[in-house]
Order: sequence, then structure tokens, then C-alpha cells
Amino acid sequence: MITDPVPPRPRWTLPRPAGLRPSWLIVASLLLVLTVIAGVAFGPVSLPFGGVAAELANRILGTDFDTGLTAQQAAIVWKLRLPRVLLALLVGAMLALAGGCYQGVFRNPLADPMLLGVAAGAGLAATLFIVARTAGVPLPRGLLPLAAFVGAVLALAATYLLGAAGGRRRGTTTLILAGVAVSSFLSAVQTYIQQRNVDAITSVYSWLLGQLTVAGWAEVRLLLPYVVVTAALVLFRRRELDVLSVGDDEAAALGLHPRRSRLILLLAASLGTAAAVSVSGLIGFVGVVVPHIIRLLTGRSYRGILPLSLLSGASFLILADLAARTVAAPAELPIGVVTAFIGAPFFVLVMRTAKEAAP
Repeated sequence: MITDPVPPRPRWTLPRPAGLRPSWLIVASLLLVLTVIAGVAFGPVSLPFGGVAAELANRILGTDFDTGLTAQQAAIVWKLRLPRVLLALLVGAMLALAGGCYQGVFRNPLADPMLLGVAAGAGLAATLFIVARTAGVPLPRGLLPLAAFVGAVLALAATYLLGAAGGRRRGTTTLILAGVAVSSFLSAVQTYIQQRNVDAITSVYSWLLGQLTVAGWAEVRLLLPYVVVTAALVLFRRRELDVLSVGDDEAAALGLHPRRSRLILLLAASLGTAAAVSVSGLIGFVGVVVPHIIRLLTGRSYRGILPLSLLSGASFLILADLAARTVAAPAELPIGVVTAFIGAPFFVLVMRTAKEAAP
């Protein structure tokens, strides 16, 4: 008896979740363009919104609009405002994308990009660097981002090594506990160093609270490659987060290697976060607030959450930086304080909602 051959089982057998709506992508992109123009136009010295838009279009798109800007105003746009706005764009996009990735990997809407000791490692390295400069060691200030990045990467490596010591069968819970342990230890060391070097406390706190005041094209060029590589890797593998959401056993039955996928996604998101933190200091809540809002608006599929978080995180931090520059002008608030004012109440609201929804 001749029978038809049984076709091979497809690798992906989950129902395809709702993907990325073009309308959402268009709205998020337009919002980002408007926030970039607003971030460049407004500040202690306001510039005409239309003139700034025309100036950017002339340089970027090759148009020939009459901007009405003086040479001094054009210099403010290109030498002062635009580098800072672009740095806020890159940092916000990276933190929000990493936050969405962490929430998918750990299956927890409150997961944060700083979860695995990245913030503590960067903070300790930055503290050591600032203390050394205060003590007279001839270190160029431009090396501070490099020092923070190295500290973040070393802390991340320590977390993975400690988590690996818990056994191969232990998953995300072990990594979280290892990250908490590493963060607590490094934070304690940092506090001890600050107490022993009172003269450097002001500079240390300025960095720890997050700041873009020294932003320039050098910082933009430094961060851009990390953002491009991390975004490409995470977005390319974003559908794996939908598969991981059903559980490791089910994901493995569908042809996915859960441990390998989780490791690649976590490494990419953590290294991208380390690069962002190294140039901006510690800016909290972006990775919690933005992906969660996107999830509420568009659904639970990471095919839509991650690209929209990337764009919306950029807009969010540009607006937060704009508020930091203008609310108390001519003084300037640390951008981490602004995001905390927004993020802390939102964090409490998310926890309360989750508690009420629990059976």
C-alpha cells in the first residue's frame, strides 16, 4: 500500500500574534520627528519651530527652504542643541528597547535594563574615575564613558558567572538573584568610596542622576554603533520572545533553543544598556514605562512592542531632557530626576494594577 509521505513539522507552529500595524509605526515615527524639532527649537533660548524644521530639512534632505535663522541661531542648532537631542534619542531608544527585551525574556512587565548589575558596575567605575581625577590623577574627562562602560561590562560578566554557578538547569530566576547580589555588593563599595572622598560627592551624584549637559558629537558617534548593532540583533530575534512566552518546554518543542535565545537577547540588551549608561549616567524608569505603555496600547506581541518601544523611548527621553532644560531655567534639572517623577508613580500604578488583576 502506497501512502503519501508525512510532511515535516514546521519549526514555528504557534499562531502568529498580531504584528506591527503600519499605522502605529507611522504615528510613532511622526511623533519622533516632531519631538526632535521641538527639542532643538525650545530651551533657555527659544528658536522658531518652523525655522528649525526648515534648517534641518535643508541640511538633511537637501531642500532649499528659507529658514529665517541668523548665523548664531544656526550655530546653536548644529553645535549645541542637535547633538544633545540626538544623544537623548539614542539613549532613550536603547533603554526602552532593552526594557522591552528584558520584560519578554523574564516574562515580567516590571523588568528593568539595569537588572543584571549594569547600573551598579557603571556607577562604581564612574565613581572611581571621578575620585581619581579629584585626587589629581591626570585622567582626561573624555574617558569617563569608557570607564563606565568597562565597569558595566565587568559587572554583567560577574552576574553571568555567578548565575552559571547555580547550575545549568536554573533559568532566569538565578540570573535575577545573581544580578541583585552583584548590584548590592558593588553599590556598597561605591557608597564606601564616596564616604571616604567627600570632595568628589557632588560630581559623582551629578553623573549618577543622569545628565546630557556635556553632550556633543563625540558622544553621539561613540554610542551610535552600539545602538545599531543591539537594535538590529534584538529586532531580528524579537519573534523568539513570543515563543519564549509560552514556556521553555513548549518553546523547545517548537524548535527553539530557549537557553541560547535568552542568552543572546540578554547579552545584546545588556551591552547596549551599558553603552547608553556610559555616556548619559544612570537614567531610570525609561525601560519600564515605555514598553509597558506600548503593551497596553498594541497588545502583547513583541513583534510590535520592540520596534514601537525603540521609537517611543527616543521621543520620551527627548521630551524629558527638554523638561530638564526648561522647567527650572536658567538652572537645569538632572534628567534622571525628571524620569523618576514620571516613572515612580507609573511603577506604583503598574504594581497596583497587577495586584488587583491577580486571582
